[in-house]
Amino acid sequence: MARQQSLFRRLRPADRVTLLFLGFLLALCAWHFSSLPKGTFLLVLYAVLFTVQILLARYNDHGRVLRLTHDIVFPVICVLAVFDSLEWVVHYVNPRDIDPVLIELDYLIFGNHPTVLLERIVHPVLTDLLQIAYTTYYFLPITLGILLLKKGDRSAFDRCLFLIVFCFYLSYLGYILFPAIGPRFTIDHLQTVQLEGFIVAKPIQDLLNRLEGIKRDAFPSGHTAIAVLVLYCAYRYERKCFWICLPIVAALLFSTVYCRYHYVVDVIAGLALTLVTVIAGNWYYERWSRKCRGGMP
Repeated sequence: MARQQSLFRRLRPADRVTLLFLGFLLALCAWHFSSLPKGTFLLVLYAVLFTVQILLARYNDHGRVLRLTHDIVFPVICVLAVFDSLEWVVHYVNPRDIDPVLIELDYLIFGNHPTVLLERIVHPVLTDLLQIAYTTYYFLPITLGILLLKKGDRSAFDRCLFLIVFCFYLSYLGYILFPAIGPRFTIDHLQTVQLEGFIVAKPIQDLLNRLEGIKRDAFPSGHTAIAVLVLYCAYRYERKCFWICLPIVAALLFSTVYCRYHYVVDVIAGLALTLVTVIAGNWYYERWSRKCRGGMP
């Protein structure tokens, strides 16, 4: 019992929320096993990630490599692996896409489709720049984490890591509950201007299409939620990083609609997700911190 309690106390909030979400996915896939095209693979994947998370929490203090793996490498691999796996989960457990509702809401707000309205400013240079801005989403959290570790601010790093992975998993839950594929697929026939860049836009688009496929990951906008959350964390703990990231994130938010990955409603939902993450995440983290200081698991 004492050993189990010791292991439980080693679990940071980021570890706990990862285990909780992986447990949820295991239960979901077991329940829908007969409907999943890769049910066995998914169960094995989530079980392996679950086990590795526990082992890293138990042995992360056994050398610098394990500590780095626990802090940076595994969270990145886990988030990406889970995201990639959703291609074989979402549509099979919830086959009703909500794109028609999102299209209608966007049209109700703007009197037209935002991606169609933006055609008047489409330009190859702008497309290149905004496509690059869109991809910074994959690097912003890692960059902030590395800066906090180099700074030696372990408390800030642990809190930010928890908030970021918590936000990722909440967005994945959103994809499962509200599947949507986005305007680049649903209203492409209404577009009269193609998104063409000079140099980088097309290669980046092709790479993302190959890596992401069709995952029904439009609502809420994870790009929005994570990018704004990184801004929030940077403002609190790494102010220079905040000022550097601010224009990048602003361009990223605009790119989500300009590049036709998201409806505007997705972006609004992404902002709401950031707010929920900050409020609920900080509440839990403070509660966990008080219990640790009081000697409780």
